[in-house]
Amino acid sequence: MSSLPIVYHPAYVAPLPPGHRFPMAKFSGLYERLLCDRITTTDHVYQPGPPPQGWIELVHRAEYVNAYCQGTLDPKAQRRIGLPWSPQLVQRTCTAVGGTILTAKLALKRGLACNTAGGTHHAFPHYGSGFCIFNDLAVAARLLQQQGLVQKVLIVDLDVHQGDGTAWIFQNDPSVFTFSMHCEVNFPGTKQESDLDVPLPEGMQDDAYLRCLNDYLPGLLEQVQPDLVLYDAGVDTHQQDRLGKLAMTDEGLYQRELQVLSTCVAAGYPVACVIGGGYADNLEALIYRHSLLHRAAAAVYAQYRL
Repeated sequence: MSSLPIVYHPAYVAPLPPGHRFPMAKFSGLYERLLCDRITTTDHVYQPGPPPQGWIELVHRAEYVNAYCQGTLDPKAQRRIGLPWSPQLVQRTCTAVGGTILTAKLALKRGLACNTAGGTHHAFPHYGSGFCIFNDLAVAARLLQQQGLVQKVLIVDLDVHQGDGTAWIFQNDPSVFTFSMHCEVNFPGTKQESDLDVPLPEGMQDDAYLRCLNDYLPGLLEQVQPDLVLYDAGVDTHQQDRLGKLAMTDEGLYQRELQVLSTCVAAGYPVACVIGGGYADNLEALIYRHSLLHRAAAAVYAQYRL
């Protein structure tokens, strides 16, 4: 067991209609699994609160934020998000953004920290999409810059889907470098332009994936020299993911997390992690897949004596 900082709040789970395809229960399940497997203890878990609305509006337009929070978003915009509105979902959405902000601040202090939610990278300034309402990665980056805690941020997005909202938000901002390595033939149908996009062929397996990642990440760190790395560790690259189209295994995912975290930490760059996407019929298997991030992070945290 390590003293790796982990961020969680019970509000990360909001009720959804029976049979909804978004696996909301995975967030509480992940937290319970980390405690049960002694990856962490409650002493090392930090609880966020929802951020002031002004923080969210550093990225998102006020009219969109107000409409979503008050439940007055038009039905078409609501359908694009894919999650039915409720006051509990508003609380969940805002608290998860607060969680990524807290995770980023902990990473700056401790070198490495992990959220148990986050990675809502399909959210644009004026609308939500693909289960993403507010873009937690973008809000955290902008806020930390505004507060003078960081100047340069590198977003490493390894979710199977391109981080299109994040790419669009920072398209003309050289202070935030967006790197997205994703399946080429997958959602979103219309891709945006990240600072570095690496589209992957359908069916790519562990070895090829890890080699590809190694071709880019070390050089990218050297080029960008960020004050903070925000890492979206989506596990929808797994071969059994319902929305994935790549063919990674549990072992491959664990090696990916070790590779990203050790490469960044060894070079002296703090890393804040979010869990990103993951969709499977077997909820327990999905929860375990997400826990690989925290297992790898605990190992790296201990190895580098952070």
